[in-house]
Amino acid sequence: MLARLRTGAALAVALAAWSPYASAQEDAALRHAREILRRAPLVDTHNDLPWLIRESAGSDLAKYDLRGRAPHETDIPRLREGQVSAQFWSVWIPSVDSGSARLQLEQIDLTRRMIAAYPEALVFATRSSDVEAARRAGRIASFLGGENGRALENSLGTLRAYYDLGMRYMTLTHGRRTDWADSATDEAKVGGLSPFGKEVVREMNRLGMLVDISHVSPAVMNQVLDVSEAPVIFSHSSARAVTDHPRNVPDDVLRRLARNGGVVMITFIPGFVSTSVMKWEEPLMVKMQGLTAIADFERVEKEHAAVAGPKPRATLKDVADHIEHAAKVAGIDHVGLGCDFAGLQMPEGLEDVSRYPYLIAELVRRGWKDEDLEKIAGRNFVRAFARAEAVAARLQRERPPSNATLEALDR
Repeated sequence: MLARLRTGAALAVALAAWSPYASAQEDAALRHAREILRRAPLVDTHNDLPWLIRESAGSDLAKYDLRGRAPHETDIPRLREGQVSAQFWSVWIPSVDSGSARLQLEQIDLTRRMIAAYPEALVFATRSSDVEAARRAGRIASFLGGENGRALENSLGTLRAYYDLGMRYMTLTHGRRTDWADSATDEAKVGGLSPFGKEVVREMNRLGMLVDISHVSPAVMNQVLDVSEAPVIFSHSSARAVTDHPRNVPDDVLRRLARNGGVVMITFIPGFVSTSVMKWEEPLMVKMQGLTAIADFERVEKEHAAVAGPKPRATLKDVADHIEHAAKVAGIDHVGLGCDFAGLQMPEGLEDVSRYPYLIAELVRRGWKDEDLEKIAGRNFVRAFARAEAVAARLQRERPPSNATLEALDR
């Protein structure tokens, strides 16, 4: 899939020397972008740091210090430099056939311990209002985002338990389908959402947990939009009309998203934002299914490069193109940022979490208004989240927790 970006000090110096986005002297657009981010929150809805800590440090936080320069793309100094106000830490689990709830609980535990370990910089967050409260306190609001509906093990009681532990969105599928929802990158068997899958969406609405339709098939996207009474999100997807990857969002769904009030959080993943990268990676997709270790991704890519030649490089401008297309189709009120930093090589100019102001600066150069830049930086997401909370308050007055089961609904 993607080759890991090594983040040692020597490479950082080398990047600064040659990257057109890494000039030491800030230009007027970048200074203006930084001023915008002093006024408005920057919210990112997807960062896989917890899995990197699990993989590289055995979940031992003492072996992965975020106060200095960490091994991958994310640490506290670079979050500060990137002017990040709120971060959803992905509590991702792979699509395993058993033990998914245990994995999910371990990742929630790891992430909550990580947040608690840096009280001077991070604060555990569960409400939309926590974004601004954390900003006033000079800390980064740290939310939990579940990624992979397999973690439910087909139980709405488990869903409610995850909500109580702090999970505030859940991606319905990942690379493989669940028993009740089809994935964008797996053979469709359910036909979109099953009756139980629709009940999952309704119960998420009742709880106030955002329904995340990244990773799902277009049929699931549309059926979620049919069912959901609250705004939904794509926590880390881009525009399919720009890069025709199955993980991206078709224009007809972007138009429906606007009517729903939801937000597509544009991802930085090179294969999703660059057609040349996507085509280079296409022969690897089957081999990549089921891999979780960065070393395995690197090995498969190295073998492919020996035959296909060097991998192309996506750029910051590619990401900006996706933002502009999504804003044109869905409307400026329905676009945000969901990077998906995961220890892998990202677009040139967006190498780590310090680079968000450079993306805003590119949009400044393209003539975007300050008000609109504040919206995509974070205000759109906070608005949608607050609306989902209001819907949940109403639904909790109207109906009790659901006792539905897959066995009863999907006969």
